[in-house]
Amino acid sequence: MGLSDFEYDRILELMGRPPNFLELSLFSVMWSEHCGYKNSRPLLGRFPNKGTRVVQGPGENAGVVEVGDGWALAFKMESHNHPSAVEPYEGAATGVGGIIRDILAMGARPVALLDSLRFGPLEEERNRYLFREVVRGIGGYGNAVGVPTVGGEVEFARAYSGNPLVNAMCIGLIRIEDLVRSSATGDGNLVVLLGSKTGRDGIHGATFASDELTDESESKRSNVQVGDPFCEKMLIECCLKLLDEDLLVSLQDLGAAGITSSASEMAAKGGVGIEIETDRVPLRESGMEPTEVMISESQERMLAVVEPEKIEDVLYLAERYELVGAVVGRVAGHGDLRVIHHGEVVGTVPAEFLADAPVYERDVVRPNYLDELQELTVDELPGPEDYNAVLLRMLGHPNLRSRRAIFTQYDHQVGTDTVVLPGADAAVMRIKGTKLGFAATTDGRGRHCYLDPRGGGAATVAEAYRNLSCVGAEPVAVTDCLNFGSPEKPDGYYQLAECIKGMSEACEVLGTPVVSGNVSLYNETDSGAIYPTPTVGMVGVMKDVNIHATPAFKREGDRVVVIGKTPPLLGESMTSEGDLLAGSEYLEIIHGKTAGLPVRSDLAAEKKVADLVRELVESGLVDTAHDVSSGGVVVCLAEMVIEGGIGLGYDGEVEIEEMRADVALFGEESGAFVVAVPEECWNDLQDALVGFAYRVVGTTGGDRFKIGDLIDVKSSDLKKAYERDLFETHAPEGGHIG
Repeated sequence: MGLSDFEYDRILELMGRPPNFLELSLFSVMWSEHCGYKNSRPLLGRFPNKGTRVVQGPGENAGVVEVGDGWALAFKMESHNHPSAVEPYEGAATGVGGIIRDILAMGARPVALLDSLRFGPLEEERNRYLFREVVRGIGGYGNAVGVPTVGGEVEFARAYSGNPLVNAMCIGLIRIEDLVRSSATGDGNLVVLLGSKTGRDGIHGATFASDELTDESESKRSNVQVGDPFCEKMLIECCLKLLDEDLLVSLQDLGAAGITSSASEMAAKGGVGIEIETDRVPLRESGMEPTEVMISESQERMLAVVEPEKIEDVLYLAERYELVGAVVGRVAGHGDLRVIHHGEVVGTVPAEFLADAPVYERDVVRPNYLDELQELTVDELPGPEDYNAVLLRMLGHPNLRSRRAIFTQYDHQVGTDTVVLPGADAAVMRIKGTKLGFAATTDGRGRHCYLDPRGGGAATVAEAYRNLSCVGAEPVAVTDCLNFGSPEKPDGYYQLAECIKGMSEACEVLGTPVVSGNVSLYNETDSGAIYPTPTVGMVGVMKDVNIHATPAFKREGDRVVVIGKTPPLLGESMTSEGDLLAGSEYLEIIHGKTAGLPVRSDLAAEKKVADLVRELVESGLVDTAHDVSSGGVVVCLAEMVIEGGIGLGYDGEVEIEEMRADVALFGEESGAFVVAVPEECWNDLQDALVGFAYRVVGTTGGDRFKIGDLIDVKSSDLKKAYERDLFETHAPEGGHIG
């Protein structure tokens, strides 16, 4: 059941007697890592979670931030990694369904989905299968339920072979006064189950998600739930109608651990007890035992607390929306989660015991491989003979290639609120009837976190901040999904602790508190652990959604300017060549190396530049902006050429003092942006850039991408390399995959 001897002894101590099988099963799911956060809770307290726009921080189904004019956003990110490893379509689909219900439980209408994905190299057939089916699952559920998938990211590396990462984020829109909490209250109030019938799918799914993946994991397909997005659509509309008519006291989704987690958490938060009559739960399969009913993870279900005098109206609306609606219990004053079957009490446990799993502070030991990392010596790397060929190979690699093959499978415009479509630095959404809008992005830097956990954690948050700034949104808050290996291994716990430390530092400096999130541990196979991969979902607010920027070049004759800390193009550098290439895509793709010590972010300096770029966009001066990230400044510029269909020319000498050209072009030092402005706005831009480092790198126009005597490629050739179908099975010629 996934419980240790210590935990069983603790149960005996708490209960004062041996638990029966049902009671032990309740503890098993609630004290799993997936539900109990027993290894991560001591570390999560480091995150800042307060801010001027924060309405609801950690502790509820989702975090909530204020947008303006009484509007708020509820948002959260969660993982479905282990289910997706053994049943990728349903694992990804039900991950989407689960995160939507988290938002619904706050009383918010789900309006946007994003994802963050990781897979092993596409050279391997199993990885291609997982990738293809996960994308199908996300699209299959999101498209059918009617919530647009507006953004996301994906990367490929050998560390994720056999253990993909499938993180889903949902954002909901709500009036602040309509927020709902999940605490159960009112002795004698009724507990109502809404949605689908209950079956045996997903039983012990929470325990399964808290184990390492092995060769036996394939046999646990029954632990993966099966989704019904059409039922979920009805559930969304029904719950919002019930809330609009003030028929519910509280609301909670049923996810991991099913009725057990929802009922015990609602009871513990409210300081009350809940009695569940398992024989009153509508079943999809006959002969289910009370234990199976309590821990089933059947999808599309919500648990509500209802005042007795309103129950007929609630059940009428459930029937109207073609949902199962059944009174399955009541709120009681005894403080227990009590399970009753045909009038007989078959198990009873104080709710607070179930909701308060043991906490472990593990040994923290710096991994040996970090001590063995040396500063990268660039002289050992052969220099390119043909920079055009290198650029084309970079653009054609799965880590940098266009994601069009993914997002065209998603309906990203349902609801007609999507202003900036997938493919930009961040998605932008409108709030109908107002000028207000919001932006969202997901980001992760697994390789960086592997090479420098603390620096990589900070860089992940900083990259999300830059992406929102590029479109003109004010970054306000973070949700996260912390994907790591076993916390019971000291070096794995070190990675988790250090990444959280780096993320916390970045959130403090950037002013983006963490208001919700999820932890996914034990992401390991027989071959080892994944890269430590904290993913960040960040939201930003916009005063006027009609004023925004995108990466695409829009006019011929625009001045193209690099702003910020870009030593290679400014002709001077305080950073070594090796550090600029450490952990870079260039080093990985062209030289097949994962090595070096990446440059750490200067968070305060990055914030100043990002805020400047946002102000330039908000003022209407800049409508073209893109941050310099994976692949360096030349890949950034090439992407802008491709997206806009307009070339870029720079005929002047590229000043690279005492630095190799490949380092200058493809080095990755964070904190820089590329913007473009019409010639008539050039003086205004220069005035705004006083005090900031910047350099003009060309003028838009023509059909070629030209940087001095180093790069000269047809725009059509850039697009051909970049737009190759991501689902192709072979690597670019001469390329190296992960």
